[in-house]
Amino acid sequence: MSWYEELDVWTADYLPDMAYEKDVPLRRYTSFRIGGAARRMAFPRSGEELVLLVSRALELGAHPFVLGNGTNVLFPDEGVDRLVISTREMNRVCRGANENEIIAECGASMANMAVFAQKEGLSGLEFAHGIPGSVGGGVTMNAGAYGGELAQVIESVTVLFPDEGVRTLNAGEMAFSYRHSLLTERPEAVVLRAAFRLQPGKPEEIRKKMDELMARRKASQPLEYPSAGSTFKRPEGYYAAALIDQCGLKGLTVGGAQVSEKHAGFVINRGSAACADVTALMAEIQRRVKAQTGVELEPEVRVIK
Repeated sequence: MSWYEELDVWTADYLPDMAYEKDVPLRRYTSFRIGGAARRMAFPRSGEELVLLVSRALELGAHPFVLGNGTNVLFPDEGVDRLVISTREMNRVCRGANENEIIAECGASMANMAVFAQKEGLSGLEFAHGIPGSVGGGVTMNAGAYGGELAQVIESVTVLFPDEGVRTLNAGEMAFSYRHSLLTERPEAVVLRAAFRLQPGKPEEIRKKMDELMARRKASQPLEYPSAGSTFKRPEGYYAAALIDQCGLKGLTVGGAQVSEKHAGFVINRGSAACADVTALMAEIQRRVKAQTGVELEPEVRVIK
């Protein structure tokens, strides 16, 4: 019996109320709108379901991949022979037990978390309002924008380490740096939820700041096209978008993928891009920037096999 046939039986027995689907087109679940089918896809509703599911999937050799909002990933056109676990049902945000604290599950969008904080009169997440990712992915990569990053406001993170169990780490233990954390080096680890320590503020002033940042984002970024956001990390001492622009690469196209003419840091899907188009374009950008400037660009987008 194949791993997925065994998993079909197990989920029916142990997680009968969890949404569980076969041969799911991953383009529906990624911001690039690219990707073939996942052999199986599951939608746990709680940390307990997620922990059970990951444990059993590992035992069966299902190579589980936990997917948040799909904003920094690219799946191959031929799909993946593995279990993809979507956290979109784990999207609760609430006040924490401590003063000025909120708790967000891994599948909550950072935008919704920022709006929740604003309505509660809590400041510190304004920068996150326009970031399209989920809390789990954002915490893992220390997402940020406009001078803010999650490391500045995280109090603790509850993580599933498949070989160790569930642990709660404080901000210091997370070893945050630019677009990096302890979990970046532990791809098997899964964020379950995070606690954020914020500051009191006036809801109307917080809203105004969020609106200002969103207006800046809309004015400078190609939000009308599918993309994964910033394609490359910021090299030390440089800006990836500035280097790409300096090399005259705006508008460079491979198949349906293109370097945005609005913002050189974005590779966009013009409507018919394949995974191979995007990866070929990324490689060409890296090659030309290296040749012309000597700077090596590191992808921020993860290509999942």
